[in-house]
Amino acid sequence: MKDFPAIKNVYVQLTGLVLLCLVFCAGFAQANPRTKTSINSVWQFYKGDIAGFPSQAAKVDWEMVNLPHSWNALDVMDDKPGYYRGIGWYRKSISLSPQYRGKEVFLYFEGANQEVEVYVNGQKAGSHIGGYTRFSIPVTKLLKLADGQNTVNEIAIKVDNKFNEDIPTLTADFTFFGGIYRDVFLVATSPVHFDLEDNASNGIYLTTPAVSKDRASVNLKGRLVNSTSGTRRAQVVTTVWDKDKKQIAQQKTTYRLKPREKLTFGQDLKNIANPQLWSPDSPYLYTVTTQVYDAQNNQLLDEVTNPLGFRWFRFDAAQGFFLNGKPLKLIGASRHQDYQGMGNAVSDALQIKDVKLLKEMGGNFLRVAHYPHDPVILEMCDKLGLLTAVEVPIINTITESEAFATNSKNMHLEMIKQNFNHPSVIIWAYMNEILLRPKYADDKARQQIYFDRITALAQELEDLTRREDPSRYTMIPNHGAFELYKKQRLTDIPMLVGWNLYKGWYSGTLDDFGTYLDRHRKELPTKPLLITEYGADADPRVRSNTPVRFDKSMEYAVQFHQVYLREMMNRPFVAAGMIWNLADFNSEGREESMPHVNNKGITTLNRTPKDIYYYYQAHLLQRPFVKIGSRNWVNRGGLADAQNANTSTQTLQVFTNAEKVQLIVNGRKLGEKSAKEKVAEWQVPFTQGLNTVEALVTINGQEHRDFMEVPFDVQPRQFAAAAQPFEELNVLLGAKRLYIDPTNHQVWLPSQPYQPGSWGSVGGEPYKLQNTARLSYGSDKNIQGTEHDPVYQTQLMGLEQYKLDVPQGSYEVTLHFAELVGGTTKEALPYNLDNTVVQEQSEERIFDVYLNGKLVLENFNIAQEYGYARAAAHRIEVAVAGKEGIQLSFKSKKGQPVLNAVQVRKVY
Repeated sequence: MKDFPAIKNVYVQLTGLVLLCLVFCAGFAQANPRTKTSINSVWQFYKGDIAGFPSQAAKVDWEMVNLPHSWNALDVMDDKPGYYRGIGWYRKSISLSPQYRGKEVFLYFEGANQEVEVYVNGQKAGSHIGGYTRFSIPVTKLLKLADGQNTVNEIAIKVDNKFNEDIPTLTADFTFFGGIYRDVFLVATSPVHFDLEDNASNGIYLTTPAVSKDRASVNLKGRLVNSTSGTRRAQVVTTVWDKDKKQIAQQKTTYRLKPREKLTFGQDLKNIANPQLWSPDSPYLYTVTTQVYDAQNNQLLDEVTNPLGFRWFRFDAAQGFFLNGKPLKLIGASRHQDYQGMGNAVSDALQIKDVKLLKEMGGNFLRVAHYPHDPVILEMCDKLGLLTAVEVPIINTITESEAFATNSKNMHLEMIKQNFNHPSVIIWAYMNEILLRPKYADDKARQQIYFDRITALAQELEDLTRREDPSRYTMIPNHGAFELYKKQRLTDIPMLVGWNLYKGWYSGTLDDFGTYLDRHRKELPTKPLLITEYGADADPRVRSNTPVRFDKSMEYAVQFHQVYLREMMNRPFVAAGMIWNLADFNSEGREESMPHVNNKGITTLNRTPKDIYYYYQAHLLQRPFVKIGSRNWVNRGGLADAQNANTSTQTLQVFTNAEKVQLIVNGRKLGEKSAKEKVAEWQVPFTQGLNTVEALVTINGQEHRDFMEVPFDVQPRQFAAAAQPFEELNVLLGAKRLYIDPTNHQVWLPSQPYQPGSWGSVGGEPYKLQNTARLSYGSDKNIQGTEHDPVYQTQLMGLEQYKLDVPQGSYEVTLHFAELVGGTTKEALPYNLDNTVVQEQSEERIFDVYLNGKLVLENFNIAQEYGYARAAAHRIEVAVAGKEGIQLSFKSKKGQPVLNAVQVRKVY
């Protein structure tokens, strides 16, 4: 170009501009050098310890699994008491390419319960204590890497979920599933990167120190790591983007990093004008990207992204909760993470569904209980607009050891740092019901020392929380022992007081709930009040026309929630109500009507909504809503009406936010009813076979409908007047509830006293569990050998006869027995608040059973033949001639005869 100096000059200038752009614009085009890859597939698993690992690993039988995985998915539901709590090993070979050379590599675990050791190529890389928080293990120095070819590296993970007195949780009403039950990732970064070892956070912490509808600011703190042996100059660039990816604010800062230094840094982004505010109605999210560049060549070294929501909030002891300057009653639910048939090894898709279920209910709050959940939960709460409280699993009791205190504080710190940047989080909580089962009951002086150590640990956790995150509130959820918590200052130390209340369930009456709320307001006038748990078990298979406390019926649960919601909504000082629970969950030690399951969920274990869910939708949704209740009662039945053998009249509820509802059954209008507290109720005359039900409402001039089909089996009140030929009758003795058998599609009706021409018992009294005020009839024992515990949990004691005036023909009569009295004395579980030990006076019972005068069971001793609380059935064929019907007679030899249930089926 010597002949064209002007052109040469232009060329040089353009080349310089291109090079300048490549240097200074590189950040806009460069891909994030950090990689995060899941390694969930194709692991080998062995349940048990491997002595002499790794040399003995080849001598055990491994099975193939994928992560997430729990070894307790099935054994927690069997009849054998307890479940496997011990060691499990996982191993996997991973092939790493040469691109990992020069990188810092980590194994990143989202959760494994509860003690973990990580090995890479036979050498220990690290360990972690705690089953519910994330952890990051650096493995760079243990990897085999080569130039030009992939290399195979062996990863082995030892997981142990056995009881350890130094690790929370010690005891609780949920199951401690073992395994690597959340995702595992392989993360690779540049030598200069944001700190992955700062309690497994992403190394960046955002706060919004000033927010209004006109202006907002963002403060960022972070940790930057230089893992090289040389000094590095790095530029940190933080950018705030709106939903449309428009840049809102940016801050650039250059730092000098010493060799092997971990540098704490900060940035302020001020004067963000007219911010879109985050709220449940409008969960507007900004995005904050924080990048680090090599200041010498502008090469992008690392990048992390965090959500940002602008909001401000406060709790007021007299007026409740305020968000963005406006009052907001917080109504939502708590959640456990397990799912039917999976344990806690649940996919992201199902966990996302849980959050959507709560949002679709109309809820605005999720209590993440009793431990931090999978990261996707808070991600979805941010996106959908659910405010949250997150807590650590220090529950019921503590160990008075330095190790327990250290582990508790480490878990708490991990919880805060890992979830710091979620705008949905407004509360950090700890010590759920920590005085529920106090130690040293027989030594009051020693017990007071124990209580004081709980208080001291609470103060340490409180101080830690306020030091790490002064922008949020703190809370302790207490059970109902008001004086005890107040005396121990556990209502004084945290900023908020939560009460887990079950008045009208475990103890007391429903009327006691409102009284308790008013007591808090009177005695703790400066403390904001949240109801952190309330609920009643609702076994979806149990229904009742006469519901009572602890009968596990859906009908009583609806009554319970009606009272609780009304009392909370009528008191502005109650800031929040958190239903216990979003879904039924596994609690292996529970017995009751559905053993191993806590049925307080407003949805089932597989997330099918119950009537209670629809009740809350009617109260909370802003859009028009109408839903016919009992829609999951798919096999319905009942006794024929006295005046009409063709119908059986039962209560049917409709949940709606309309003022009035029209109900149409089988094409016939049953009239319009007002929806009192969002519930309208009819007495519906169901007919034999398929019934059609339609609910019609008008809201703002628009009609809205719900439709349901109800199969119904009308059982005869008088056999001679029955509307259809007799086929089958299933009866529970000593019960006031119905049982819906979902497996055999049968309806079990409560028994009745015998009347001529009908069916029922002669003599006898309903069995009632001794030494408890909870149950008005029946037992809550786990009945062995059956999945249909409600069939065997009630009985008549001392009955003389059971008579059915059936027409002539051939019949099968099945007698169901279980000995409910006696057996091993069982310590009551912590959630049963009215007694500590269930003690029963067993009695030997021996009796004969006659069927139409023929001896069919002689010297029958249930306990001797089958044991205690075990299901037994005797099927007997009988030919009925003329009008003799079926007559069962019980003759005592010793003790009182009993019968739990009876089935009669006509053969011919």
